[in-house]
Formats: sequence, C-alpha cells, structure tokens
Amino acid sequence: MDTNLLIAGDVGGTKTDLAVYSAWSGLRNPLAQAKFHSADFPTLEAMVSQFLASAGKSVSLGTFAVAGPVVDGRVKTTNLPWVMDERSMARELKLREVRLLNDLHAVALAVPNLEPRDLVTLNAGSAVDRGAIAVIAPGTGLGESFLTWDGSRYVAHGSEGGHSDFAPTDARQVRLLQYLQRRFDHVGVERVCSGIGVPNIYEFLRDDERIPEPAAVTEAIAAAADRTQAIVEAATDPSRASERSQATVEILTSILASEAGNLALKVFATGGVYLAGGVALHLLDALKAPRFLESFTRKGRFKKLMGRIPVHVITARAALAGAAINGLELLRNEVTR
Repeated sequence: MDTNLLIAGDVGGTKTDLAVYSAWSGLRNPLAQAKFHSADFPTLEAMVSQFLASAGKSVSLGTFAVAGPVVDGRVKTTNLPWVMDERSMARELKLREVRLLNDLHAVALAVPNLEPRDLVTLNAGSAVDRGAIAVIAPGTGLGESFLTWDGSRYVAHGSEGGHSDFAPTDARQVRLLQYLQRRFDHVGVERVCSGIGVPNIYEFLRDDERIPEPAAVTEAIAAAADRTQAIVEAATDPSRASERSQATVEILTSILASEAGNLALKVFATGGVYLAGGVALHLLDALKAPRFLESFTRKGRFKKLMGRIPVHVITARAALAGAAINGLELLRNEVTR
C-alpha cells in the first residue's frame, strides 16, 4: 500500500468518476482515471476494487463525493440502492481511512480552485470580493450548496435544498405542480429540475396540454433506455424537431433559473452563482438564451441586484475535484507531520 496515494470519486445516480492521485501530483494530474455506469455494480466497493486492480494501484486513503445526505459517516444514496459507511468501506477496501461527503459539498470545495477554462459565463455581473457563493447542480437529481468566507478562506456548506418545495412562477407551472401532486406525495423542485424531472415535464405536456409530436419521436423516447437523454436530444436535434420536447426544455430551463435565483437570494450570493451537473452541460445552449437570465432576475424589487450577480456554468468535473481536494489535504497533512 502506497501511503502517498489517494483514490477520489464522484458517485452519481447515473455515472461514477474515479481517479487516483499522489500527495504531490496536483489536482489536474491524476495517475489513473476512469468512468463507470453506476447501476452496473452492486456496491461502490466492488467498483473501486475493479478500478484499482485494472489501474494497478494500491492506495491508502479514499474520499468520495456522493449524491445523498452524509450523516455520521454514513449515506444512503438518493438515486441508487447503495448504503455506504466510512468504517465498513475502509475495512473492505483495506484502506487506512475513507471519507464520504455530499456531492454538492464537494462541488463547492472545488469552486475556489476553478480556472476560467473551467467555466462558461452566462452573466458577467460584478462579483463582490469574498461574497457568498451559491452552487446548484441538476444531474440525475438536483443538488444545492454554498460557500461563505470565514476571514481567511471560503468554507463549503452542503444542503438538501433540491428537495425543498417546487414553487411555480406562472400559470403553466401551477398546472404542472397540480399534475404532479396527483402522482407524488411531495413535489420537490428535483421532480421538475433534474434528470429525473425531465420525463415528468414531458408527460405533463403530453397528458395535460396534449402537445403533438411525430410518432417516430414518441416511439423512440418510449423505447429509450435513458428517456431524459432521448427527450433532450429530440429537443435539440433540428433533423427531428419535437415541439413537446422543446417545450420540456424551455420549462426546465425556466425552473432552473428561478431556483438558482431563489438560492442566490437565500445565501445572498454576491460572489456568484455556479451551475454544475450533466443536465446543465447538455442544456448549455438553452442556458445561454435570454430566457434563462430573464427568469433568474425576475425577483421583483430585487431584479437590479440579481442582474449584478455573476452566473457561470462549470464544465470541469467539479465533484471529483472537490473530493480530491478534501483527500489531498488529508494526505499532505499526514506527510508533513
């Protein structure tokens, strides 16, 4: 076992990124890296064991960003049937220590280390030095976190804000809420602003508004292994344009903008708002359209303030970077003792 090696991971409901780092190799220079389909493995331990064996690496420490609330070193993943515990994972993987952290906490850790090449700016705004920063990430689910300045550095805070109540902002969204209330006991914003939310909006437009769609597109979406991806592709592919899928993306973009604005107000994010997650990346063109910032700034008397808040989309693997930052700090502290 190499006491100077770390395995870090971003464990998502759809995919998991794993990478091996040395104490001094740097955040952008992993010794090995691979991506896995999460549902192909019964546990994270099985995935990690396979990865380390194929990479030929023996590590001493593991830090993993996980989509779910981490309490006392234990987490039940939100969109996977996995239960993880730091102590049992360390024993099974024969590691000195395992750290689990919420994936959005990890993204927040990465934000101060991002470079301009890691970002696409939607609104340049005017960032307040050391102002609070908000992070929102629509992936398989919806994650939210934030950072505050403690006098010497930014401190990351996790949250489960993605499961707070969905707040409609127009008559159409009110009907969407009513439609989903007949299906779910609780309609959190994740139900309409994430990968799992895309089919919910699409079905609302099919059943409630009866927006037409070419039969071939409908059949392709119904047969797709990943309906969310199929709907997004139907919305963005000019060769098989689907009005229903396009409307789905428009509604989701508006809801994401509104929720990002809500989070910005709640934490007073004068330092900026950062969007992460696979859905944000797939909808980058839609986010660049005027509709997004119009919905983001539509906060009544606070419209002018909202217009001054910088908004960026993170294009780097921020959750993996955050997990690595957490682990590398532990490794370096041990090396220098």
